[in-house]
Amino acid sequence: MKGIIDRFEGGWVVVEINGETKDFKKSIFPEEAAVGDVVQIKGSQVTVLKEETEKLRKEIEDLMDEVWED
Repeated sequence: MKGIIDRFEGGWVVVEINGETKDFKKSIFPEEAAVGDVVQIKGSQVTVLKEETEKLRKEIEDLMDEVWED
């Protein structure tokens, strides 16, 4: 399953998946995982999808530019 890291809470990582949040043990996440990263979760293996994360950040940045354009 794919999701976006919403936040870290102690030993847990809260991930948004299809509009709902789920908690996963922080220990299964790579050390470099950060809030806003798109991740692939397969059982107890988590991979940060760097290209998808960058694409999502660019889309958000473009939307913010449109909102704040004069």
